[in-house]
Formats: sequence, structure tokens, C-alpha cells
Amino acid sequence: MEQMNKQQVLQCLPMKECIRLMRTTLQDYAQGKSRQYLRTVTPLPENKLLGFMPASLGDHDYFGAKVITVFPGNHQAGLPSHQGSVLLFDAEHGSLHFMADGDAITQIRTGAVSAVATDLLARPDAQRLALLGAGAQGRSHLEAISLIRQLRDVTVWDARLENACRFADEMSKTVSCPIRVCSTAEEAVKNADIICTLTPSPTPILESGWVKPGAHINAVGACSASARELDSALVARCLLYGDSIESVEKESGDYLIPLSEGAIRKGHLLGTIGQLLCGEIAGRASAADITLFDALGLAIEDVACAKYLYLAGKEEK
Repeated sequence: MEQMNKQQVLQCLPMKECIRLMRTTLQDYAQGKSRQYLRTVTPLPENKLLGFMPASLGDHDYFGAKVITVFPGNHQAGLPSHQGSVLLFDAEHGSLHFMADGDAITQIRTGAVSAVATDLLARPDAQRLALLGAGAQGRSHLEAISLIRQLRDVTVWDARLENACRFADEMSKTVSCPIRVCSTAEEAVKNADIICTLTPSPTPILESGWVKPGAHINAVGACSASARELDSALVARCLLYGDSIESVEKESGDYLIPLSEGAIRKGHLLGTIGQLLCGEIAGRASAADITLFDALGLAIEDVACAKYLYLAGKEEK
């Protein structure tokens, strides 16, 4: 069995290639070529989670799973909130061929999927990016979105100011536009064309009154039915898309809480990014629309990345 650690994954899975791979993966899923199953989540003490995320890339293709822990307080210890491994099996014998660091795959593919959604839904002239959260996903999203839009201005906010300052210092060397640290989320999103919420907060960090018409939002941080990063009024203003309808309807607090409050109806979820890629549904209708991509994260994304890394490694040998 082949293995890759975090540094090897980060080196061998370029963001530009991962964006291309995620486009294909999401389109294949929408066309029924792959199978995605709801994750199994085991609650642990102190709001911690153990997750099992299985998927199959096709009847005669590879299948696998990501086994992951979610420890929201890890940021305070300088560790990622999501840690685990992705396992890859062959379809012929069910043999385990490959295991890779799940943190690195999650970091790269999450930014790549948001870039796919942003390319489809954000205005073509979008130039101002706001990042709410300055951890690994902040870095991933800045890299990914800078590949699909010509950014002129980047703002960053984090619950811990020192994290945002460190982020700006490190990442300013990787992009051609200035990165401005903001003391509040409201300040960070003012006039933003693209907003990414990337925090473990269980309660809203982004309010409707702060978001201008025409913005696009990638809601990434919340990963359970009881947690959300957006307030209900904002979700009600948005054209809402997900990565999986089943996942959003079962697991997304950003969708389920406004639904339970009566702020939105079930039809508010318009479809998936894969359906947009296939041309099955419409996206932005006007420059004033606010679009929202609710990202839960899919096992097919992880398994597709593992397959790419495994086959790339075999070619090198």
C-alpha cells in the first residue's frame, strides 16, 4: 500500500489541477456516474466529532472513504480543526491501495470546489475578496480564487487578530494585491464581491445588512445541522446552491435553521454546482443577485483527489 503524508500531498496536488479535477468530479456526480453517501458522524464530548465519509467513483472505478475528526478548539493550539486520512480501494478485489493525509486533501479540494462555485456564480468583474477566517482554509481559498478572478483587494478577519495579521504577512508574498487585516467581520465584508466564511463558529458571523447586492458567498465553515455562519435574513436574500442536495437538506445549519424559522421554504435550495456545470439549472440572473454556495464537503471530492495522487505516483515510478 502506498502512502502520502501532508507535505507530499501539498506538493503533489497543485491547486490549478485540483480545480480542474473538482469540475470533472462534480459534473460526474450530477450525471450519476459516481455515488455519494451521507457521512456518518459520531458526536464526541465538547462538540467534537468523528466522521466517516464513503464514496464510489463508479461501478468499475475506485472507491474509498475519508475518516476524519473535527475538533473546533484546535485553532487555539495551532492545529487544524479537521484531521484524518483518505483511503482508496480498487473495485475489482476491494484491496486497499493508497492512504493519504486527509487534512491536506481537505485543505486543497475545499478551496478548489469554492473556486469552481465562484467561477460559476460570482460576477465576471468580481475583484474584492473577503475572508472570514485566517486558518488553512483562508490560505486555500485565497490561492484558489486568485486563479479564477483577477483580485484587486483582499480583506481578512479572524476571531483572533494575531492569526489574521500572520495570515496577511505570509500570504501577501503569494498574491499581487494588498491584503488588509480588519478588526471586525463587518469591516472585512464591506463592498466585497466575494465572501468566504471559513470559521468553526456555531452562530452567525455574517449578517444580511453587511452584504452588498451582487456579492457571491462561499459558506464553508459550518458542518452540522445545528451550526451556521450566516444569519437567516441573509440566506433568504440569496440564490442558494449546494454541493449535494441530500447533504444540505440533512446536514446544513445554514439551510435548516432558516427553514425551521420560516425565513425560507424548501424550494429555496435551487440545486447543485454539478447541475450548474451540466447546464441543468440556471445561475446568477442579474448583477444584483446575491449567490450562495453552501459547501458541506463531499467524499467523492476526497476520493477523486486520492485517485489522482495514487495514479500520479504510479506514473512517476
